Amino acid sequence: MPKISAYIIGYNEERNIADAVKSVLWADEVVVVDSFSSDRTVEIATELGARVVQVPFEGFGKLRTAAIASTRHEWVFSLDTDERCTVAARDEIRRIVASPDARDAYFVPRRNVFMGRMIRHCGWYPDYRQPQLFRRNALTFDEAMVHEGYTVNGQTAFMKNFIWQYPYRDLSQLISKMERYSTLGAQKLADRGRASSMLTAFVHAAVAFFRIYIFKLGILDGWPGFVISFANFEGTFYRYAKKVEMDADWDNARTRINGL
Repeated sequence: MPKISAYIIGYNEERNIADAVKSVLWADEVVVVDSFSSDRTVEIATELGARVVQVPFEGFGKLRTAAIASTRHEWVFSLDTDERCTVAARDEIRRIVASPDARDAYFVPRRNVFMGRMIRHCGWYPDYRQPQLFRRNALTFDEAMVHEGYTVNGQTAFMKNFIWQYPYRDLSQLISKMERYSTLGAQKLADRGRASSMLTAFVHAAVAFFRIYIFKLGILDGWPGFVISFANFEGTFYRYAKKVEMDADWDNARTRINGL
């Protein structure tokens, strides 16, 4: 059977890294791509038998490209630190790579748990991200800071068995991620030459909220559905608002005002 490399990207994930690594120890190698964590992430991953590679963070696109380059085997399985591979998914992966009819890249369904319950709506199931199982030379990423684009060189398919995702440990982590991703998103807008205004920020944010809460039935997930939808409102709003801040250079404006 062809060999499989599993890679995990992370930074300061000492609370998550052990469970993530343990869920893919069945792979022929486990590579943890770290961006110079200051906590025990590297120590924990190494103790569990993972090979740790240090890559400076210059955006998720470059990070995933470096992660793939760090793997050694024909097939690659990508896992984030907040994801856990299930036994059923593991068995399906093994069947796929052993099949002569295997496609080149596979999307993997994810079941999300948030605020103590499984989220059934909000667009969170099957919640595919970029292909997570693929031939090593079949997937390439662009250099976007966040929400990186990708190109598949070959045929794609969808796995049937899901993996778990625990996207937020608590509300504080949700807010922290929103802050980080909105900053990266603003830079992505700048890199693409996109204009913004406060009105644009509000309209995009409102659309994001209603898309998840109403059209993707987040309302049926109770308070977790509302929190997810509201967090998307905030993240979207601040992404565009931060682009306005970048363009207007508010800090220098404050200096000029103070000099009057």
